[in-house]
Amino acid sequence: MKKLTFSSVALLLGLGAPGVLAQEAQYPPLSDYMMPQAAEVSLAKSAAPAGISDHATVKVFTSSGFRIVHEGDNGFVCMVMRGFTGAPTYTPLAVRTYIAYDPKTRAPICFDPQAARTVLPYYEFRNKLALEGKTPEQIAEAVQAAYISGEIPQRREVSFAYMWSADQILGPAGHWHPHMMVFAPYYANSMLGGNADSQHLPAVGDDSGTPFAVITIPVDGTLAVKTRP
Repeated sequence: MKKLTFSSVALLLGLGAPGVLAQEAQYPPLSDYMMPQAAEVSLAKSAAPAGISDHATVKVFTSSGFRIVHEGDNGFVCMVMRGFTGAPTYTPLAVRTYIAYDPKTRAPICFDPQAARTVLPYYEFRNKLALEGKTPEQIAEAVQAAYISGEIPQRREVSFAYMWSADQILGPAGHWHPHMMVFAPYYANSMLGGNADSQHLPAVGDDSGTPFAVITIPVDGTLAVKTRP
C-alpha cells in the first residue's frame, strides 16, 4: 500500500488528497475493481521471482472475496490487492479514504509462509468489510476489535512479502519501485534511523508503532518482474 504499497502518506498529501476527500467519498461500482481471471493470475505471479511465484498458491479477487485458483506447494500466496484491501488501519483517515476508494490500485503481492498465516487473514478481513460497504473508519474499528478478540491472528514475529511487479499500480503514484514488505509489529520509523519515504530508503510507512506496522525496502529496479502472458 508510495513508500509502500500503501504507505505514501507524504506523497498523497502532496497530491492534495485531503482536498479531494473533503467531498463525499464512496466506493465506485464493483465492476471497476474486477479483472479477467487470466490477467489477474499473471499479475499476481509477477509479484515475486518465478522460482517463488510458479510454486505459490494464487488467489484472485471476486465479488465475494479472494478465492484460490491455483494450489501451490511452497507455502507462499500471491494475489493482487485492491485499494481497500491494503489501505492502512491507523494512518490518517484522509489518506486511508483516498486509498480505499481508488478503483485503479492493483498491488500484486506474494506473502511468505509466515505472512500467509498471520498477515494475509488481516488483509482478507479488510477486503470482506469493504465488500460489505463498510467505510474506512468502520473497517479500522472492526480490524482493531477483531485483533483484540483473536478473530484475526496476533502478530508476534516478523514476516515478509514480495512486491516486485513491474506492473503494480499503487494509487495515484502509479508504478513504483520493486520492494520488499516487512511486517514488523510495533516498529516505528525512528528504529530504522528515521529515513524519509521520498528517499527510497528502508522506512516504516504504514501504521507505525502498531501491530500492523509495515517496513518497505526498495530493491534494485532491474529486479522488477514483468507480467507474463
